[in-house]
Amino acid sequence: MKESKFFDTNILCYAYSTAEPKKRGVCKSLVERVFNREFKGVVSNQVLGEFFSASTSKLLMPVEDVKTVVKYLIASDKWQKVNYTYRTIENAISLSEQHKMPFWDTLIAQTMIENGITEIFTENEKDFGGIPGIKVTNPFVR
Repeated sequence: MKESKFFDTNILCYAYSTAEPKKRGVCKSLVERVFNREFKGVVSNQVLGEFFSASTSKLLMPVEDVKTVVKYLIASDKWQKVNYTYRTIENAISLSEQHKMPFWDTLIAQTMIENGITEIFTENEKDFGGIPGIKVTNPFVR
């Protein structure tokens, strides 16, 4: 079985937006590697929602374009979709308090932990870096 790598919202935003061409190239390449089956991409329902919201409200991408991307990611068998439960939320609250991290990041981390995902692609090293069992890969740092 191929390795599974979780994609944070910022990576998807860079991959599909033209706002930052250098970062877009790096992130687009990661997405292409998933579609080429080099590894399994993982997203959560939270990340898909954040991607839609950020892309349409902050990056001002056309809604129809972003809807198409989200629908494609959901339908693709190359992407694993994971979800959270009320227990995940309880555990994320504890993780947030314990590590002094923003709740939304701990919800992603706890969702990863509960689904056996150990690596995340993100620009946000600071918050995810302190969580035991999670390897943070910032694709912009070489």
